[in-house]
Amino acid sequence: MAMKDVVRYWIQRYFSDEEAVIFFLLLVGGFSVVIFWGKMLAPFLASVVLAYLLEGLVSKLEHRKVPFKLAVWTVFTLFVSLLSAFIFIVLPLVWRQFINLVEALPGMLEKVQQLVLLLPQQYPGLVSEEQIQELVSIVAVEIGQFGQTLLSLSIATIPNVFAIIIYLVLVPILVFFLLKDRDLLVNWFLSYLPEKRVMMTGIWKEMDQQLANYIRGKAIEIVIVGIATYLGLMVFGLQYAALLGLLVGLSVLVPYIGAAVVTVPVVLIGMFQFGTSDTFLYLMVVYGVIQALDGNVLVPLLFSEAVNLHPVAIILAVLFFGGIWGFWGIFFAIPLATLLKAVLFAWPKAMDAQIEKKLES
Repeated sequence: MAMKDVVRYWIQRYFSDEEAVIFFLLLVGGFSVVIFWGKMLAPFLASVVLAYLLEGLVSKLEHRKVPFKLAVWTVFTLFVSLLSAFIFIVLPLVWRQFINLVEALPGMLEKVQQLVLLLPQQYPGLVSEEQIQELVSIVAVEIGQFGQTLLSLSIATIPNVFAIIIYLVLVPILVFFLLKDRDLLVNWFLSYLPEKRVMMTGIWKEMDQQLANYIRGKAIEIVIVGIATYLGLMVFGLQYAALLGLLVGLSVLVPYIGAAVVTVPVVLIGMFQFGTSDTFLYLMVVYGVIQALDGNVLVPLLFSEAVNLHPVAIILAVLFFGGIWGFWGIFFAIPLATLLKAVLFAWPKAMDAQIEKKLES
């Protein structure tokens, strides 16, 4: 079959009617908005995700005969309470531990330097004193550059404090109205779509099930893994346990990569505090058990209905969306990749079902 015939067959199969064309344009428009205006619309997009996350609780309350307005206010009050607890309790603790870690870094690095300087005496045949001095000088230069980078980042983030404050006010307001006016907004959006939208309805049902499972499951996983790590580190009296617990919890947003990256500070801080003692080994065992339970028990339990993404697809999604959208790109990389895969799976099924229906009629 010639390439021209293949292209013609592909177009006839997937773009055979007006609904398919409109759906394709919606996809292109949606991804274009994320790519080109993602940073500008980040509060709104975050509000949409949060409202989508909370809408499940509203629906469950409605199923239990709770009036819609009361359900919305109940869920919104719970959301604001949890957000306030995170802002006024968790964040100050994490920030203090971060400042303490930055202040302790010079002492840690000096200790490393002392240990490195002993290497020529312990292994004279492998490492010379000149090599060590050269390595120490290089590290000193890197430390100086790192300090300048921290200073520049701290100065650069001062204007962003006002943006963060605006987000903290704006996002809850958007979440409330997205929940309260859910039906109104959905009907307004549907009014611009074709009246017959069998394919879109089928695709949305499949995507809704997969995305809802992913987003809600990921939120639960972050909380469970973060709290479990914090408690596990606190048992051993590890310094910066809250900071490390938060980092480990957030690391589940980026499977494989996140766990590998966040393990480094856990190991280094544990070694600096406990050395290579039995306490350090027990600490690593507990941390490894938490990671193993997350990957082998919690993830299969929470994501039984989610789309399974190949590790290569996850890495590509993180690199692509992170490259064009920074932190928010990394945050939304997996949901966007999951959405794209759901479309790729659901679209051919919907079109084949329509073709079969036309043939039967």
